[in-house]
Amino acid sequence: MAMCKSHGQDSSYFIGWQEYEKNPYDPIQNPSGIIQMGLAENQVLVSFMAEIRRKKVKFDPKNLVLTAGSTSANETLIFCLAEPGEALLIPTPYYPGFDRDLKWRTGAEIVPIHCYSSNNFRITESALEEAYEQAQKLNLTVKGVFITNPSNPLGTTMSHDELNILITFAMAKNIHIVSDEIYAGTVFDSPKFISIMEALIDRKLEKSKMWNQVHIVSSLSKDLGLPGFRIGMIYSNNETLIAAATKMSSFGLISSQTQYLLSKILGDRKFIKRYIKENKKQLIHRREMLASGLANSGIKCLESNAGLFCFIDMRDLLKSNTFEAEMELWKKIISDVGLNVSPGSSCHCSEPGWFRVCFANMSKETLDLAMQRISNFVNSEGNLLPNFQQQPPLVAATGSRRIRTIANWVVKLSSGEGRTDR
Repeated sequence: MAMCKSHGQDSSYFIGWQEYEKNPYDPIQNPSGIIQMGLAENQVLVSFMAEIRRKKVKFDPKNLVLTAGSTSANETLIFCLAEPGEALLIPTPYYPGFDRDLKWRTGAEIVPIHCYSSNNFRITESALEEAYEQAQKLNLTVKGVFITNPSNPLGTTMSHDELNILITFAMAKNIHIVSDEIYAGTVFDSPKFISIMEALIDRKLEKSKMWNQVHIVSSLSKDLGLPGFRIGMIYSNNETLIAAATKMSSFGLISSQTQYLLSKILGDRKFIKRYIKENKKQLIHRREMLASGLANSGIKCLESNAGLFCFIDMRDLLKSNTFEAEMELWKKIISDVGLNVSPGSSCHCSEPGWFRVCFANMSKETLDLAMQRISNFVNSEGNLLPNFQQQPPLVAATGSRRIRTIANWVVKLSSGEGRTDR
């Protein structure tokens, strides 16, 4: 783990913080302790994090580090956990920006955990072991597993069983778990979101070594629709990591104006509860619009319950079962259909023919137009390949209602794949 002994923090300004941490005031436990008047506490943020997680987890403000967005949070965490040339295991498909955020400046490597549509891209014990063995073959030291929960691009939450498999694996290998939970507030349907911290608590691992080897990344970009505010968070029970991350965060601070506005927004508990409720309602509605529009064109999407997007299966429209054919179809959809589509291969999907579709970044009228363009395109394509007709049926879900469909298809309507707001 990264250590930093000299960071310009030997001034009285920072020494005051250190003395406070040694002897913090508490009205009952330590009434003669030092009262913190030099630092804005993160109470409102940890309260919001707990609210999003149905108060199943209690967060301690002193274990929270603020960064200028989740991109900075993820990079900072990897700087703290891995040396150049060491590796992280990441389930596929995953957000393409991780190749930049986790690798470019840290020098860390990514080894994919290959997941497949046969079980809806769920993590398995065998997939974890195979990825670990692959890292060993490449002479890479594995420092941890990095997950996104809810998943981008799948729009799904990890099950309790998956989280338990992951925790058991990490304990056996003595490695870390980083859980990017920036979409936790976008869960709009069952099953409910389970934070990695909640899974640890359920297994009564608070006193174990693993308690200090699990770290959460969070953000307000998706939960509150504030990508421009650039507010990211690192949460960890590991004091050494938090100390290192705190020092590194000084290179990407959040402005005082942003912090002031944030405290006002999060301090309005009634507004936050209303917003979360209304946001979920709107996401369900948009998800249903997309799913029903695709179903009308005979298109299936992976069953999802979170996020601002769906993962859709286009394998029947490929000329061959190859990533080259996927890229050919992708170019056709952009140039001929007029939809900004991103192929699954950009997300390191292990199977060709999958695409991510965003449904929350446009008006109802624009979404209707996109569905019409898709319908016109599908109707013009009469060359479905018979060897792909044997694909297992998927479900296009509209909320709790499930629609059986015939063809396999996918699109991703997002206009910001290269941006850092994900």
